[in-house]
Amino acid sequence: MGARVFGCTVIASTEAQNLSPLVAATNDTPGLLQASGESPQATLDRARAFAQPLIAGEALETGEDSFAHAQAVAQILADMGASLAMQAASYLIYAANHLQKPQDVIAKAFGEGHAKLAIETNRLVQVQAQSRAASAKAQILDDPATQTEVVRKMLLAFSKDLRVVLLRLASRLQSLRYYAAAKLSAPPPVARETLAVFAPLANRLGIWQIKWELEDLAFRFLEPETYFGIAKQLDEKRTDRESYMAGLRERLTAGLEANGVRATVQGRPKHIYSIVKKMRGKALDFAKVFDVRAVRVIVPEPADCYAALAWVHAQFSPVASEFDDYIAKPKPNGYQSLHTVVLDTSDAGKSRPVEIQIRTQTMHEHAEHGVAAHWAYKEAGAKGYAGVSASTAPGSYDAKLAVLRQLLAWERELTHDAQGAALHTEAMSDRIYVLTPDAAVVELPQGATAIDFAYAVHTDLGHRCRGARVGGALLPLTTPLANGQTVEIISAKEGGPSRDWLNPELGFLASSRAKSKVRAWFNAVQASETIARGRELLDKTLQRVGKTAANLEDLALALAFKTTDALCEALGKDELSPRAIENHFSPPAQALDADAYLLHKTEQKNKKTPGQSSKNAQKSGVLVVGVGSLLTQLAKCCKPAPPDVISGFVTRGKGVSIHREGCASFVELVRRAPERVVEVTWGVSQAAVYPVDVSVRAQDRQGLLRDISEVFAREKFNVIGVQTQSVREQGASVAWMLFTVEVADSHKLQRVFESVKGVSGVLGVRRK
Repeated sequence: MGARVFGCTVIASTEAQNLSPLVAATNDTPGLLQASGESPQATLDRARAFAQPLIAGEALETGEDSFAHAQAVAQILADMGASLAMQAASYLIYAANHLQKPQDVIAKAFGEGHAKLAIETNRLVQVQAQSRAASAKAQILDDPATQTEVVRKMLLAFSKDLRVVLLRLASRLQSLRYYAAAKLSAPPPVARETLAVFAPLANRLGIWQIKWELEDLAFRFLEPETYFGIAKQLDEKRTDRESYMAGLRERLTAGLEANGVRATVQGRPKHIYSIVKKMRGKALDFAKVFDVRAVRVIVPEPADCYAALAWVHAQFSPVASEFDDYIAKPKPNGYQSLHTVVLDTSDAGKSRPVEIQIRTQTMHEHAEHGVAAHWAYKEAGAKGYAGVSASTAPGSYDAKLAVLRQLLAWERELTHDAQGAALHTEAMSDRIYVLTPDAAVVELPQGATAIDFAYAVHTDLGHRCRGARVGGALLPLTTPLANGQTVEIISAKEGGPSRDWLNPELGFLASSRAKSKVRAWFNAVQASETIARGRELLDKTLQRVGKTAANLEDLALALAFKTTDALCEALGKDELSPRAIENHFSPPAQALDADAYLLHKTEQKNKKTPGQSSKNAQKSGVLVVGVGSLLTQLAKCCKPAPPDVISGFVTRGKGVSIHREGCASFVELVRRAPERVVEVTWGVSQAAVYPVDVSVRAQDRQGLLRDISEVFAREKFNVIGVQTQSVREQGASVAWMLFTVEVADSHKLQRVFESVKGVSGVLGVRRK
């Protein structure tokens, strides 16, 4: 059987595209908000006008006006380099809460892509609110299990659309800005969540500008005394420091230009949270924190970075332990820059530590905006970004993969200790995330294999899975997958799973979803084989009775089956005999001839002298009108007894079956074969007795069976069988009893019925 490499986008093209990160992430690509022929700016204006009457004047949970919040979020996105179409989405997200069918309405007005974006973002808001509520009741958000669960939800949201996460970052930043401007204190769970989840997420995405502001604002609300204490120390010598820094910038600019390096030198903002972390991490006093004085040198090319570094180290005294080359070895999130700390001894008797960062303009844009910077360009051109080669354009496979792996690595850091050992917490160890060849995230249980992955992508792909490349290498299908691996399925053109996959000792499957899909496949195969076998029996039976042109659907309904397949399945399982089909059709002429012969042979065999009854006739006490003697039997379904009105039905090989008038089984037999009904009458037999069923319903109590049995004994009725069952009816215990008694005359039952009704607790009594 031939095999081929399967690309996951082929099997479910629409779903796979929706799962891909950075899908529809470039500026104003087809399928985003703008209508055909409409400019991005016009779409933004239309989205703003659409949302304003719905959300203006409404207060968010923070107390901020919804429309003002949406405008501020759009501005933050613009500062990050996001497209006008994405800015328009910031309004639609808040408007969605006021629409009865938001996805339908927004899709009709602005497109399906952003309708899904609004819904996904709102869902993520709800997940985060639930996590904060849970942490407030049971545990703080610093707890790794809670933190990882939030990260997991953001990962899944990210895998569907990166814009969801960027919108949440911008919204959280604006909420914290509002609290600060209004001189309000942000709720501690919100501030903790910002430090534990949002700021690290911005860091992983390389959006440093957002990361620093989130950290400073959250820290301000969590530890206001420490925050304002550091801020005060920064302000105390602001004038002297700013005067010194202005002179330093002029010296650096002039010196670098004199050495052939064209550079822009600017002061670097002071981030209080980073200062506090250094003070606490290294046990330093404020005066010894180097990056209180910091400048950033921006040059055209990477080679200029090293030229500038050489000049700086020649002019100042470098601190050897404080040098980092993030150009040669970028940070995991793609950050690139040269960091050095030097001592400036230009003033006699003073030695001032200064941190200097040297980077290119492209590196600076990525450092400020990270992944969001990709929205600023249609193509990367020769610049490259985030440490990815210039051949890697934004939105390409390598770019998606790089960003996704950054986030997957973040989750791994949360789920492992410093030595790399897994932390055994249920919320942290039960799931993994692997990637499709087009960098879509697939969530799987811990220990999942490539077959589990294939079934998670598409059921048909799982059935046809024959091999897998994990990270480019062919591995056995029983190999457990790990976080961040890329899995490529090798599938057959046709075929199904192996029964070995269901053997737990072989380790092919770990997910319950995949196991159920495999079982369903084999059940379907077995059902198909059974139906085929039943169809063959049905065809042979119809040929035998000469009814090959019969309507099979009508036949199935007549035999109490919903479909022809159900009828064939019953035949294939031997739950239905082919004789039932023969009996349904029973050609009258042929059937009567055969039965007449049967009746004649039976009559000759049992015939004695004229007027003398056969033993069978004497035993049943029933005579067939017009026949001297014939095999008869009392039907067990209705148990007739004299002087009941009775009728006979000619069976195949068992003589005549005797039924009471009105018997449901007899009515059905007559409907199917009225020609088989014969007239019968009770014979004369003084000593004959007949079994009759009597049904009693009563309130269950101790001694009930004994009391009713005594009534039958007193009335001279022989009880030959008893069945009892106790059930709950409307909260009370009710007993159902079936007594089989022998009677010579069924009319005498009425007397015993009256006596049984007199027993305490009896609710009803009748002949069955």
